[in-house]
Amino acid sequence: MKFVAFERAKQGTGASRRLRNVGKTPGIVYGGEGQPQLIELDHNALWHALKKEAFHSSILDMELNGKSGKVLLRDVQYHPFRQQVQHIDFQRVDANTRLHMKVPVHYKGAEESEAVKLDHCLVNPVVNELDISCLPADLPEFIEIDLAGLKKGTVLHLNDVQLPKGVKAVTHGKPNPVLVSVVTPASEESAEAAAAAEGAAPAAEAAKAAPAKGGKDAKKAPAKK
Repeated sequence: MKFVAFERAKQGTGASRRLRNVGKTPGIVYGGEGQPQLIELDHNALWHALKKEAFHSSILDMELNGKSGKVLLRDVQYHPFRQQVQHIDFQRVDANTRLHMKVPVHYKGAEESEAVKLDHCLVNPVVNELDISCLPADLPEFIEIDLAGLKKGTVLHLNDVQLPKGVKAVTHGKPNPVLVSVVTPASEESAEAAAAAEGAAPAAEAAKAAPAKGGKDAKKAPAKK
């Protein structure tokens, strides 16, 4: 995706407020070999761009002072209740430096799985984005995972998924986190619980009916003379 930024000369709370009042959003570009640079963007164009998933998870082409550069969106600050972007941060991209990014996970094929189609289970996504490390050229816009092979009672772990070439997952100490779980419908669990209770009832009645040792029906030992 491509967007246009303009160099910003003034900084500070007052200058940023004046920019917002005229439909601009203050920002900054940092990283790489260059110094941090103050920028401003058209607010309306930025607002619409932020609604697109790719703007958050892919390498962007930023045009600044007639030159194009590769950047990543790193931080967005929104107004607490207005539809307004208060500030935005971008990081310059070096083609030879690995990136650390969070990318969305798209699941597909759950409706065709045995778990859903035959056993009417519920597929519960536990993870909706993955923390990854890769070179800029290998950065995926999203990671797609096929759930067509899910079965009742199974759990999909990270190690069960083939990540795109050059992409490594960053798990922060959790070597094989759960991505998707398959949940049995509540109605089926209730039916199984009811069946177990019915099976337990006759056994309980039989236990009550059996004479206890030393009870009333037990033969008394003859008294010693």
